[in-house]
Order: sequence, then C-alpha cells, then structure tokens
Amino acid sequence: MIKLYSFGPYFGLPDASPFVLKTMALLKFAGLRYSEDHSGYGRAPKGKLPYIDDEGKIVADSTFIRLYLEKTYGMDFDAGLTPEQRAAGWAVEKMLEEHYYWLMVQARWIDDGNFERGPAKFFARVPALVRPLIKALIRKKIARCLTAQGLGRHSNEELAELARRDVDALSILLGDKPYLFGAAPSAADATAFAMVAESLVPELESPLRDAVASKPNLVAYRDRLLAAYFPNYVAA
Repeated sequence: MIKLYSFGPYFGLPDASPFVLKTMALLKFAGLRYSEDHSGYGRAPKGKLPYIDDEGKIVADSTFIRLYLEKTYGMDFDAGLTPEQRAAGWAVEKMLEEHYYWLMVQARWIDDGNFERGPAKFFARVPALVRPLIKALIRKKIARCLTAQGLGRHSNEELAELARRDVDALSILLGDKPYLFGAAPSAADATAFAMVAESLVPELESPLRDAVASKPNLVAYRDRLLAAYFPNYVAA
C-alpha cells in the first residue's frame, strides 16, 4: 500500500497543506488505497511534504507524485481531455501553485492574527522554552521567501487585487460545470479543490478568502468534492 507522508488534519480539513490535500485528491481520483504517516517531515527528500513511499519507492513533490502514479499504475488523470484542455489544465495548476499559493502563504504566515489562529498550532510539539524563537525564525524565513518570489514586495491592497484576479479566473473557468473540464475530475481539479478548500478555512481571514467566498460556484465546488471524496469532513 502507498504510504503518504502528511502533516495531518487541521482547520477542519484532511490536511493543513494544499499540496498534501492535492495529493490525497489524486489518490482518491485514482481509486488507490493509501495510509498516512505524520512523522516524516524531518526525513523529507526535498525538505517538504508531501512525499510517498510505494513499497520502497520514494517520490517527493505533488506533481512528480502525479506523474509517478500515471506511469506506474497505467492511468491518465487527464483522460478524455482535448489537447487544448490539457494545456489549460496545466496552466491553471501553475497559476494556483506558483502564484495563488503564495497569496495564501502571505495570509497565513505574515498576518499576525492569522498566524496565531492557524500556523502557530503547528509548533505545539516544540518545547515551550524555545517555541517563540523557532516561530519567529520560521516566519522570518517565509517572509524572505515571499520577498524573493515577489509577492512580499506588494502592499495589502495590491495583494487583494491579485487575489481577486486569480479567483475570478478560476471561477469563470469552472462556470456551472461539476469539474473544471466537464463531468469528471482531472489533475487540475485536485489542485483547484485543494487551494479553494484551504482558502475557505474560516479561522484565517484574508482578501483571498473573501474573494473565494464571494463565488458561489467555487464554494459549491469545494463542498461537492469534500462530499464525494472526503465525506468525514463537513464544509464550514
């Protein structure tokens, strides 16, 4: 059985990380059974989660996990899509993972209130004496990453505008369809669902959350995929 190294449930979702949740969705779409291990972060091959262990084969990074599953299990997450739809799906995934995601990082880790309501809980196992120092160091590192990526250089008003544009694009693409490209999920849906679900966490307030919450089709999309693939989790 595939072992998925994950952070574990937070915020009323199966995992705190959109990339772990994306991988869970891919495994669910593929009908592949898996177990979870929450102790693997310190051994992560690329210093991040998720990664999988498939009977001794270690694969890190959600995109490379997707490619591995397709090659190893003889499947195609984009089966039935036209070449244009496949290209659009890849473009949407990269918009969400390389731009939208960093807006989420900024909201979670840089905003003091959101940090205390959210990511601060990740440090519960750190000894109390050094916990404030570790939290401060990690937040400083993330702030540097955001500056290097570019979004950390923008004002809150500019970040809100970028969030609205990303969300508008995703909402328009989805329209009134069950999934991004029709009646069946594709690889892009795993990413889109994960990002939308993580954005709607009620404890974490941001323009990104407000933008997603203002789109009934995206909220219904989150609800629909949770019900279909993660029925133990009730949408907030």
